[in-house]
Amino acid sequence: MNVTNLFKIALRALANNKLRAFLTMLGIIIGVASVITMLAIGQGSKRSIQAQISEMGSNMIMIHPGGDRKGGVRRDPSEMQTLKLENYLTLRNETKFLSGISPNVSSSGQLVCGNNNYPSSVSGVGLDYLDIRQLKIEDGSMFTEADIQTSAKVCVIGKTIVDNLFPDGSDPIGRVIRINKVPLRVIGVLKSKGYNSMGQDQDDIVLAPYTTVMKRLLAVTYLQGIFASALSEDMTDYATEEISTILRREHKLKETDEDDFTIRTQQELSTMLNSTTDLMTTLLACIAGISLIVGGIGIMNIMYVSVTERTREIGLRMSVGARGIDILAQFLIEAILISITGGIIGVVLGCGASWIVKSVAHWPIFIQPWSVVLSFAVCTVTGVFFGWYPAKKAADLDPIEAIRYE
Repeated sequence: MNVTNLFKIALRALANNKLRAFLTMLGIIIGVASVITMLAIGQGSKRSIQAQISEMGSNMIMIHPGGDRKGGVRRDPSEMQTLKLENYLTLRNETKFLSGISPNVSSSGQLVCGNNNYPSSVSGVGLDYLDIRQLKIEDGSMFTEADIQTSAKVCVIGKTIVDNLFPDGSDPIGRVIRINKVPLRVIGVLKSKGYNSMGQDQDDIVLAPYTTVMKRLLAVTYLQGIFASALSEDMTDYATEEISTILRREHKLKETDEDDFTIRTQQELSTMLNSTTDLMTTLLACIAGISLIVGGIGIMNIMYVSVTERTREIGLRMSVGARGIDILAQFLIEAILISITGGIIGVVLGCGASWIVKSVAHWPIFIQPWSVVLSFAVCTVTGVFFGWYPAKKAADLDPIEAIRYE
């Protein structure tokens, strides 16, 4: 019996039980659609995180004083003052793998302008900070080197600060805001960046010369951190090693001494977030994949029923010359047709569901071609795997006993 006839017989058998065939497909349809949708959500989230990290500066390096805990014991506050202004100047003058570097000090408090106030913080930074964090001035201008040298009382603010301190829509340029009774004149407004992948408002920001924050707000001589940017993402490791070598020399640390500073890169953050996202995506896909197993069991169950119902038919076919391999192929083709048809419908529903999630919930979605191919391949294998045993049982039936079956 040729393959064409086997397909015709299988299609006829399925057409005679349309509702039962569809209900059998339902498990496969839901499974494939769920897997594609879950993978699309996971991959979309991953790409969104990568894009936002890239916007923050994928080659950004953060240097902080030594950790506040060691061996579970909180360190003395004096150990947190290991980064000095001299360290920043040395790094700026000697490093070869950095495209920009900026000190960082921060003071929190209540921002006040007229009758409006808003709790926030002022970050003291250098001129390279905008390039490192990929920030842009939308209105006004950035403070200058002269402002840094004179500890000028000037600042640049983000959109969130503008909305809360100037709710009437007035121009903030030239206006004075106060933090901890220190007046700062607004000379620029930053372009809005919205929220990042960790839910932080990137527009809730006030930038001032680091000398202004150190002298007028904090009265300190040490830095709370240093931000830097490698020449390229590939050179981040070289830049990190160079920074570590210079700081250990500046801090006069011996080879046996531990670093009294911590260096973090965006690559570490990206790797951590990506691994977490991949884990969640795999977990969601596995949960959705359970539907495929349930669908496969449904196929096996229905094929068993079909074999039992058509025992006399099988006996008649075998009595007129059909071989066991022909009977095996017939029922296996039925199982595969159910699985493949369910897979095609599932792929369409999965892509549609992903689009609905993106449109309604506004979640980042990305459907990778391999996820569709994988889902379709898995459902096909499921059909073969769960359809084999019932088909083999049909092929092994004794023709005489099958004809006698009532």
